[in-house]
Amino acid sequence: NFFELGGHSLLATQMVSRIRQHLGMNLQLRKLFENASLKACVAALEPIQAAMPARIPRVPRDQPLPLSYAQQRQWFLWQMEPSSAAYHIPAALRIHGHLDLKALQRSLSALVQRHESLRTTFVQKDERAFQVIHAESGPLLTPQFLDLTSANQAEQIQAFVRDQISRPFDLQNGPLLRVGLLQVADDEQVLVLTQHHIVSDGWSMQVLVQELIERYAAYSQGVSVEPVELPIQYADYAVWQRQWMDAGERERQLAYWTNVLGAEQPLLELPADRPRPARQSFAGARLAVQLPQALGQQLRQLALGEGCSLFMLLLASFQGLLHRYSGQSDIRVGVPIANRNRVETEGLIGFFVNTQVLKAEVDPQQRFSELLQQVKTAALGAEAHQDLPFEQLVEALRPERNLSHSPLFQVLYNHQSAGRQAIPQLPGLVIKAQEWESRTAQFDLTLDTLDADGELSATLTYATDLFDASTAQRMAAHWLNLLQGIVADPQRRIGELPLLDATEQQHNIAQWNPGPRSFPSDTCAHQLIAEQARQRPDAVALRCNGQTLTYAELNAQANRRAHQLIAHGVGPDVLAGLAAERGIEMIVGLLAILKAGGAYVPLDPTYPQDRLAYMMQDSGIQLLLAQASLAGQLPVPDGVKTLLLDTDVSAFADSDPQVVVDPSNLA
Repeated sequence: NFFELGGHSLLATQMVSRIRQHLGMNLQLRKLFENASLKACVAALEPIQAAMPARIPRVPRDQPLPLSYAQQRQWFLWQMEPSSAAYHIPAALRIHGHLDLKALQRSLSALVQRHESLRTTFVQKDERAFQVIHAESGPLLTPQFLDLTSANQAEQIQAFVRDQISRPFDLQNGPLLRVGLLQVADDEQVLVLTQHHIVSDGWSMQVLVQELIERYAAYSQGVSVEPVELPIQYADYAVWQRQWMDAGERERQLAYWTNVLGAEQPLLELPADRPRPARQSFAGARLAVQLPQALGQQLRQLALGEGCSLFMLLLASFQGLLHRYSGQSDIRVGVPIANRNRVETEGLIGFFVNTQVLKAEVDPQQRFSELLQQVKTAALGAEAHQDLPFEQLVEALRPERNLSHSPLFQVLYNHQSAGRQAIPQLPGLVIKAQEWESRTAQFDLTLDTLDADGELSATLTYATDLFDASTAQRMAAHWLNLLQGIVADPQRRIGELPLLDATEQQHNIAQWNPGPRSFPSDTCAHQLIAEQARQRPDAVALRCNGQTLTYAELNAQANRRAHQLIAHGVGPDVLAGLAAERGIEMIVGLLAILKAGGAYVPLDPTYPQDRLAYMMQDSGIQLLLAQASLAGQLPVPDGVKTLLLDTDVSAFADSDPQVVVDPSNLA
């Protein structure tokens, strides 16, 4: 069932590519979703076979070889940050058993000879960059023998792996494949393979490891290897890509993406622990997220029931989480796609992966099932327009260039769906994956999910410039809570789906609502302010538009104005109108009315005249306290006396009026 693969997974890409090739039809991913089983899909295809595009031709190597669009962006980024490890692609293997170093070296050399991208460097001429393919590469493998003590062996291994991964590449001089071997013991080694993204991607790393192990298996047994010749090399693809895009494909696909994404490219503002730095450092950390097995099964069943893939369901949940965190409705997430929809590119090592921007309009009142269908539509549309290079989209949309974040999106989601990705074993050797601590982050957040052999796992990579580890852990927990709420009721509104578990809810209630404290219930607000003026006279009480008043100044000004009001008949339970623009004078006037014992009637000067006239008449005020700039504009009824807040009241005492009031009087 195709729903189980997920639209952006390695298996899905291979499946569509194979069907296109062998049936000779221009199969779209949408057709697979409309006919869930492969049998139904084939039966539904129209018998008219669309002519497949001509195979990618080989190009002569005696001409300048341009970069692909993806390589062009990598070249630009490397020139900006040549020491950054953000675009290094590593693989680390723990090997138990006697390792044949000569067979390993021979295997590596054969791989480099087979794949031109592994012996390619780059050069700039007249503001244009070109690929330079070398006839051969120097020695790739230099074993390191360290005396690893059992006390700190794990730490030393991690340090070795980090050094291999983080050491900068020189794109002009190469090589762009680095191989490190650490001899842990006589029968134990750690092998680290690191490539620069400009010549590789995640798919390519799988090709590299697979072919390396196959060749080693043969060479270590004295058997020669004659693999099927590659139909093309990466340089051929780069030339073809530019010609294909120039022939009209760019305009067709660009029209779709500009229509979907529009002219505005909003920045996703997540609540961070620190302000965004002026320039990304690409420093990051990685957090493993444990998904209960039962939850994974429930998510698969829900996806099947909703007619979508697990990828679409998880993407919708992630976009829902980002909406709840940011409060923004326009949520854009980058999604990598293998971009290997032609058979001749399947076995190549090179930079093919493309990045799409999937947009969702999220409304907290929207049901999650409705968001899921929106995400499904967006994913299917994106698949049908997957070839437009991300770099071309950036150039067309022209977002505001800013070194503090990536363009068009700041959060990435990557889903892989595959069987158990076991590392092939060799006679006499046991090979396992060597874990390491990632310290880079290309984006603010990256959520990786893997559905393998019936188990769903996830990893959250976060920029340490922005987020603490505790924040990432809390975010991951909130995502899991959200998923639990989704499988419990996919019809629930997005704004009502749970983020907090019971423990966090109780913690927040206790933190934000401490134990009750007793305050005097027989003291009025203006009396408490007067007490502050006595205890902290120099403390700032008000600040507005660059003006400040201390408690002593506020109390003195309000007292003088209160004595003026008392002289004009304001006392307990007497209503007095107050019309003033927001500012210090408004607060002084309000406090003065309270000090005189009266109750103020707020009259917003922005209200319509009819409304203000009605409020003054209905309340029965006899006195209005107003700013001079507003007095002539107010519909003051006959018989209502107006006092101006701007007049000099220095003749009145600044002592607290001795007016007897209590909390039972009008405010």
